[in-house]
Amino acid sequence: MTQTSRRHFDIAVIGAGMAGASLAYELAGDAHVAILEMESHPGYHATGRSAAVFSEVYGPGPIRALTRRSRPFFENPPETFGDQPLLSQRGVLYVARADQNESFERLTDRLRGAPVTAVSDAAAVTELVPLLRPNYAQAALYEELASDIDVHALHHGYLRGLRSRGGELLVDAAVNAARREDGVWELTTRRSTVCAPIVVNAAGAWADELASIFGAEPVGLVPKRRTALTVAAPSGLDPANWAAVVDVDEQFYLKPDAGRLLISPADETPSAPCDAQPEEIDVAICIDRIQKAFALDVHRVEHCWAGLRSFVADGVPVCGYDETVDGLFWLAGHGGYGIQSAPGLSQLAAGMIKSTTSGPQLTDFGFDIDEISPKRLLRTP
Repeated sequence: MTQTSRRHFDIAVIGAGMAGASLAYELAGDAHVAILEMESHPGYHATGRSAAVFSEVYGPGPIRALTRRSRPFFENPPETFGDQPLLSQRGVLYVARADQNESFERLTDRLRGAPVTAVSDAAAVTELVPLLRPNYAQAALYEELASDIDVHALHHGYLRGLRSRGGELLVDAAVNAARREDGVWELTTRRSTVCAPIVVNAAGAWADELASIFGAEPVGLVPKRRTALTVAAPSGLDPANWAAVVDVDEQFYLKPDAGRLLISPADETPSAPCDAQPEEIDVAICIDRIQKAFALDVHRVEHCWAGLRSFVADGVPVCGYDETVDGLFWLAGHGGYGIQSAPGLSQLAAGMIKSTTSGPQLTDFGFDIDEISPKRLLRTP
């Protein structure tokens, strides 16, 4: 197709999922920003399929720090995010069977000093989740301040805010080629050429593939499929106020969702970047694990889907300028933590791009910048 336009921006962000949308919003106050999205609408892949929970104890250390840093934004978002709260208190119960004592001890050690409490009384466990089978959980930790996240409101709030700050969202705009001339990237898409001195690789599961277009080394990103189902709650029971339940080894989770139950086998099956679809075996495994843990007979699956959660080797996001390719900034590898940490990580990334986040400001995030830098993943001879 003949190119119809040539557009100029200060920064081009590739990918309109939560990572790209949040960063573009944070940058747009000081720069002319465009998001380039390969699909016909934003958030089609991981963002639109997330069952996100805000948890300050979930994930590796840098993620937990970024999540804590995100709480003020979630609790007091800008006006463009609407009147409905982004967080709704849910509580998460981390449960362990008798044969998972070692896993429970490791979790307890890791979360020492975190906002969790031990729950040893069977009656207390039943009150939090009446559906859990008696004596299933031999030990449990409860995170009372964990919350459900309104993913749609958060994502679209960022996109509305981007537009209100003069930014643009370009859909059906997969980048097919890129070249840099006189300090400016020229990105070829089906409909136009987009020019910008700085490009952000926020392409999710496709981030390593995209990097090759820019001549950058991959960071070893591995997309992993996760399956989720919704089923009816038992007749006569209202799960609205129940805690979510997560197996201590993350072999399953169950979360109330709009009067129904959202369940998952917490699978992490490596996959090529794709429009992920659920596999029958994962659905069957999910139902089996859930029925063993809960007094729930799953006769019908109302809806099932799958999404890709993309990880690098250490499970920590990749955020920073590429070491060898000028003007290319990475924002990828969020794993299953991208929604809960989006405000904190996007603020940090925007500061790095604008060269304003250094010294004392960076220490507010609670970790060393080298822990998220792309350079930590460079191949060594």
